[in-house]
Parts: sequence; C-alpha cells; structure tokens
Amino acid sequence: MAEADEAAALQFTPTWIVAAVCTILVLISLAAERGLHHLGKTLKKNHQRPLYEALLKVKEELMLLGFISLLLTVLQGTIQRTCIPPSWTDYMLPCQKPGHDEAPSAATMAARLVAADILGGISRARMLSESGAEAGLCEKEGKVPLLSQEALHQLHIFIFVLAVSHVFFCATTMLLGGAKIHKWKKWEEEIQKNAAGNGSKKVLPMHQVSFIREHYEVIGTDSKTLCWLHSFRKQFYGSVAKSDYATMRLGFIMTHCRGNPKFDFHKYMVRVLESDFKKIVGTSWRLWIFVVIFLLLNVNGWHTYFWMAFLPLVLLLAVGTKLEHVIAQLAYHVAEKQTAVEGDLVVTPSDQHFWFGRPRIILHLIHFILFQNAFELAFFFWILMTYGFESCFMDNIGFLVPRLVLGVVIQLLCSYSTLPLYAIVTQMGSYYKMEIFNEHVQHGVLGWAEKAKKRSGFKEGGSSPTAESMHGEDAA
Repeated sequence: MAEADEAAALQFTPTWIVAAVCTILVLISLAAERGLHHLGKTLKKNHQRPLYEALLKVKEELMLLGFISLLLTVLQGTIQRTCIPPSWTDYMLPCQKPGHDEAPSAATMAARLVAADILGGISRARMLSESGAEAGLCEKEGKVPLLSQEALHQLHIFIFVLAVSHVFFCATTMLLGGAKIHKWKKWEEEIQKNAAGNGSKKVLPMHQVSFIREHYEVIGTDSKTLCWLHSFRKQFYGSVAKSDYATMRLGFIMTHCRGNPKFDFHKYMVRVLESDFKKIVGTSWRLWIFVVIFLLLNVNGWHTYFWMAFLPLVLLLAVGTKLEHVIAQLAYHVAEKQTAVEGDLVVTPSDQHFWFGRPRIILHLIHFILFQNAFELAFFFWILMTYGFESCFMDNIGFLVPRLVLGVVIQLLCSYSTLPLYAIVTQMGSYYKMEIFNEHVQHGVLGWAEKAKKRSGFKEGGSSPTAESMHGEDAA
C-alpha cells in the first residue's frame, strides 16, 4: 500500500507524463479561449452588440465555474477533515445504502465500475494517497468525513455540466425561436410595400376585421373562461398570425413613433430579443438557490425529480396562455368601444395587460423555465454517465420516460411558440426599449444620461434620470 501511495504522488511521477498532461490541458484551454475571442470579434464586426454582450455573459459564467472549481480543490482537504457522527448520514439519503435494504444488482455494480473508470479514475487514484489518510483521521474518532473525495469530484462535474447545459439549451432556444421570428420579416416587407400604395381608406364592420374575428368573436363578449381556454389552445398552433403581427406593429408605431410610419418593427423586435438573450443566458444567485433546494429535496422515495419536471411545463403553459390572452385583450378593448373601423385597426399598448403591470416578469419566468429544464436534462445525462441506467437516481422506467418527454416538449414549445410570442407581445407595454435607436444613438443617449447624472450629483447632491428610466420597462 505504501508503494501505491508513493507511486500516486507527483514527485514520483515521470516528468514526461506531467509535461504531456499539462500540454494537452493548456492546448484545449487556449483553443477554447481563442475560439470565444474569434467569435466575439465576428459579432462586433457584424454589429451584433447584444449577442456580443451575451458572449461576455457566458465568459462570466465560465469564470464563476473556474472559481467554484478552485474552491472545491483548495477546500477538499478541509471538507474531508470535517468529521460528523455516522448517524447523521442515515437521514435524507438520495439512495438507500446497500446494507439497509438489498444489495445492488450485478448490472448496476458493473455500470458504476465502468462510469468510475471513465469519469472517476483520477479521483480514485488520489483517494489512495489523500482521501484514505483524511478519512483515517475521522475513523480514529469514530466518525466519518463530511464528503468523500469521490463525492466532491462528482459534485464538481455536475456543477460544470449544469452550467454548460444551461448555456447550450438557451442558445438552442434562441436559434430555433429566432428562425421562426425571421420568417416574419416577409410580413414586414409586405406591410411596408402595401402601405406605400394605399389609396382611400375603407370602412369595415368589426366582425370583418380578421384580428377581431380571430380573437374576439371566437370567444364571445362576456365569457372570461372561454377567453382563457381559447388563449391556452392557440399557443399550440398559429400562435402569431399575420393579422396579429400587422395589428400589434401598427399599435406600437402609432403609440411610440407616430412620425415614422415606415419604422422597421421587425428589426427593432429582433434587437430587443438579442438584448434579452444576454439576461437569459446568465445564471443568477436565485437560480443557484433553486439548485441547492432541489438537491436538498432529492430524498429517496420522494421522486422529487419526477414531480419537479412538471414545474417548468406548468410555468411555460401559463406564460404562453398569458401572452395569447394579452392579444385577446387588445382585440376586446377595441371591439367593445367601436362597431366599425376606418382603415387599419389600431390597438393601444399598455402595461396593464401584463401580470402586476410589469411585462418584464415574463422574461424572468422564461429564464427560470430554461434553467430548470436544462437542470433536469443535465442531471439525467450526468447520472447516466456517472452511475449507469439502473441507478436509484433514475427511479424506474415509469418515472424516467415522462421526464425525458417533458424535457423535449418544453424545449420545442418554448422555442417555436413561447419565445416568438414573448418577442412581439411584450412590445405591447406602455414603454419602448432603448433598442428603438440604432447602436450609435444608444451610445450617445447613454453618454448624455451619465454626464447629466454626474453634473446633477455635483450640483445638487441628488440624482437625475438615467438612460434606463428613459425607456421605462428596461429599468425594471
């Protein structure tokens, strides 16, 4: 055993092995860093500043992961020297210990050994020299370490897989949703072309206006229940029709930029969505608290992972229904006041259509939905690679299959329905976003606002309106 301990130490490791491993790690790290740097230069060259800022957010997440990795490495000795009574480890177990119920099957043991060879080889080698010594200190006191070396290693991998999965699924959602939103560009071009050749304005009864017919006459005038049911169903098919786009586009222009009837609403909407992406791709402290609570409740027999898989689905359906209901409200408020319309129908955007008068709440919910769904899928693949298919973490097939199906359904529904709905419907608030200006004007306004704030602070000791307050909801 002493020979094995010495062989595992760095001073008894051949220098060519140390140099080769370091070279490989450095090359991989440099390739990743150069790739991100090149991607950032490409985004800046193409004037895609919001996506560039989202890339910076990803780099911040990687820096956070590096710091967590460093903490786990530096504190692993301290954690293992922290001893607790063995009885404390008998409560809130994610899996029953083999001696408490029945021994694991041969297939499960084989899967664990294979996974250990793939992911845990390094940690097992170190356990021979370090973990055994640290655990021996606790054994002398009749106690056990707070966390074993292998558990720390597996936790380390899980945190990394979770963060990478969150970024990957957010990017996938943006790409798929953006592809659908890009199809609306032809609607924008057709509307601008038809507007240039419009002649006399026609007077149409309300029931002949397609926007009213699709959202008002279908649900009736007094049934709120039917209205919500119609909104719930519509998010699954044709969530945004051409008449919806044209009506909400005109309502935005007549409210916020009446003097520019040829305003490119589609381009503005895409810029806002790109700006929001940098908020979605991040991992806030609130989401990390959710991870901690989730891990705490992962108790054997509670089937926490199965029940929690329904949470993002319920929230996603609620968000999609609310966004469709906002469109229905726009139609309702116009139809109840008028019996006919001359020319194009004009709706009135208002924050009052949204929960608590804050459209930004929708973005926070989508952020949580994407993170929670990424957590579910990341946890599944991590368990599959680490412990095998028959692990107790997987529950049984009756719990496993619905979780995977729900994860795929949530990803597709969010990409093709909820995200495009969010992109256009949240423009029906009372305020416009800073992205209504081009990039150069944005920088000018921000610079002016900061200078005004500094001058006001020097003269009055107070504060002046900032750039965020100029566009309302962005400050929320």
